Amino acid sequence: MSYSVGQVAGFAGVTVRTLHHYDDIGLLVPSERSRAGHRRYSDADLDRLQQILFYRELGFPLDEVAVLLDDPEADPRVHLRRQHELLTARIEKLRQMAAAVEHAMEARKMGINLTPEERFEVFGDKDPEQYAEEAEARWGGTEAWAESQRRAAAYTKEDWKRIQAEAADWAERYGAVMADGEPPTGERAMDLAEEHRQHITGWYYDCGYEMHRCLGEMYVSDERFKAFYDTMRPGLAEHLRDAIVANAARHSS
Repeated sequence: MSYSVGQVAGFAGVTVRTLHHYDDIGLLVPSERSRAGHRRYSDADLDRLQQILFYRELGFPLDEVAVLLDDPEADPRVHLRRQHELLTARIEKLRQMAAAVEHAMEARKMGINLTPEERFEVFGDKDPEQYAEEAEARWGGTEAWAESQRRAAAYTKEDWKRIQAEAADWAERYGAVMADGEPPTGERAMDLAEEHRQHITGWYYDCGYEMHRCLGEMYVSDERFKAFYDTMRPGLAEHLRDAIVANAARHSS
């Protein structure tokens, strides 16, 4: 079975002019010609075109693509393996670039002027504005939201580093409580739940016990928040939720 140049252009998302150019330079010469002299492409030609487009997407010049594809000792599986490695490396590079842009956006949003070195140093993998859009959607019109935005806008680099350090220390101690097998209703777990509430109150907004209970439920029901806490230690989100409930109960009794 063979295909016309127009059909192949449609399959591959390229222009007819591009296919003509590939033919002219010997990169992709169609296997057949119709009686009228029109190009006809076979399935093997389509396989080669796919390889060409892979390498072009990765930034290889056409002359280098030709060398790679015309290597008589190259196994098709070698091409696929090489392309997989190159694509994986490119995905990781793009992920890093996206993270850098996100961090820069958050820094500007909070009014912080950071050097390139400081941007990653301050925020790391779990920056305080990680769920900013989600939080704004939920509480954007509340007094608590306005207060948290007002405070955050005034924080310096050192303030954010301190927030991160406090959160990391808390996570380590909470993980130790779970490792010791203490239930959420235990004194240590409830004390750390109270410390969690006070951290929010101290740095962001006044977080009463009822609001803290609501947050605890969200940490379990929202997959993103659950994943955030469970990366500290599996099961931490539910354990913390229950500790928050127990802590609120002991302070209201």
